[in-house]
Amino acid sequence: MLLNGEPVRSCLMLGVQAERCQVTTVEGLSAPHGRPTPLQCELVAQGAVQCGFCTPGVVVTAAALLSDGLRRSRQELRELLSGNICRCTGYDPIVEAVFRCQH
Repeated sequence: MLLNGEPVRSCLMLGVQAERCQVTTVEGLSAPHGRPTPLQCELVAQGAVQCGFCTPGVVVTAAALLSDGLRRSRQELRELLSGNICRCTGYDPIVEAVFRCQH
């Protein structure tokens, strides 16, 4: 989830720690009318969505990374996304999807 626009690991937070903070979950990132965002579409196109366990964390973390407009290398993205554990994809499709979404 995003806490005041910054990615945090929701599994390591108590609800009370989010008091008076802006909390954004993957559902809050949807495009108008609940349509998938370009990032979500690219994750699907790259085969980066398999079991779905890691997907919400990957999406909100990647959205936060993309929001600053900086262009990062694949290696930098791999390191910045490393807090999200994915057992299915091997990370390459996730990194490629985020890399392709950079402007």
